[in-house]
Amino acid sequence: MRTLSTPSPALICPPNLPGFQNGRGSSTSSSSITGETVAMVHSPPPTRLTHPLIRLASRPQKEQASIDRLPDQSMVQIFSFLPTNQLCRCARVCRRWYNLAWDPRLWRTIRLTGETINVDRALKVLTRRLCQDTPNVCLMLETVTVSGCRRLTDRGLYTIAQCCPELRRLEVSGCYNISNEAVFDVVSLCPNLEHLDVSGCSKVTCISLTREASIKLSPLHGKQISIRYLDMTDCFVLEDEGLHTIAAHCTQLTHLYLRRCVRLTDEGLRYLVIYCTSIKELSVSDCRFVSDFGLREIAKLESRLRYLSIAHCGRVTDVGIRYVAKYCSKLRYLNARGCEGITDHGVEYLAKNCTKLKSLDIGKCPLVSDTGLECLALNCFNLKRLSLKSCESITGQGLQIVAANCFDLQMLNVQDCEVSVEALRFVKRHCKRCVIEHTNPAFF
Repeated sequence: MRTLSTPSPALICPPNLPGFQNGRGSSTSSSSITGETVAMVHSPPPTRLTHPLIRLASRPQKEQASIDRLPDQSMVQIFSFLPTNQLCRCARVCRRWYNLAWDPRLWRTIRLTGETINVDRALKVLTRRLCQDTPNVCLMLETVTVSGCRRLTDRGLYTIAQCCPELRRLEVSGCYNISNEAVFDVVSLCPNLEHLDVSGCSKVTCISLTREASIKLSPLHGKQISIRYLDMTDCFVLEDEGLHTIAAHCTQLTHLYLRRCVRLTDEGLRYLVIYCTSIKELSVSDCRFVSDFGLREIAKLESRLRYLSIAHCGRVTDVGIRYVAKYCSKLRYLNARGCEGITDHGVEYLAKNCTKLKSLDIGKCPLVSDTGLECLALNCFNLKRLSLKSCESITGQGLQIVAANCFDLQMLNVQDCEVSVEALRFVKRHCKRCVIEHTNPAFF
């Protein structure tokens, strides 16, 4: 019988599996069989039966399994590679495995996946077990990943916020039931949180230390959120005012991803640069209202900016590229795919000012030709990745110039480009480690 002094392990598994249809698996479950994935509670495996009649009738004891000969330290090391649900299953094998599976060193991370899993209940059961030695607090837990768990609600995040003050990383991408209220609970109760992924959480419009979506708590009159990495991809309802609030409360941001936040404009980027001056990586891909004025604001990050994605920002032209190239001289990665206003002049200015560029995507930029490629090849010798997909003005001559100067090229995308087989072979001869993505059936 399970007692308070010996909490049972939480099993994150479907109850309709064969192992849970009979015996202890079904009789001690904390919930009824409903066809959904739930957190099931079981007592520790019993010790071997020692009744004399049973011992006499039993067969000679089998030789000890090889894995049981391993020392505890080796077993813990093996268990460290298991996901959360498998670790919980190992706790049911025997008493020794039960004790090893709940070693605090194995519970720095919780990872749960699956659309049908009852995440709220699973998190409640797991945190309750992990709080056994330190009541109401999980001091070891630092990472929680529940990406794609669509049944996660604010209640589940509140459980994490209450019990895990040492939380540093939280990933809830694709959990579209999460709201601003849950995010507020996490950032206010987990002061060490540095990594937050809420991509696909369409209800999230603000991250702050105030329940209202406002900037009442200014950087000068209150504590800051310690988040450095924030992914808000596909948060469709995020607007400039929300980004203003986020920037005012998360001034330590270094990595920010706003892909497909379609309501953002240049004004939101202006707010961002005012407060978050340490940003190294920024993505505003598919933000159709971002224009050259927005890139002028981004350029104020200067040499700190290393990664920039403006893919499919149709209002960006050579003017915006010139701003970025002039002030962000240490840029390493630029994705400008689908920015049809970019021409050879923009590529030339970029190549002459950002000579340390390692990755460039100018696919679907029909105004870029061999002239721009030549300037790129003569200035950016460290280029490793280059995408020219659907660049109609590119020919084999431009590719040969690139291959003759950029020996470290590792990836080249020339799909839907009119280039000859001879040019592709020339690239392969000069850049032996280069993987070429192409649509020419004659080259293989």
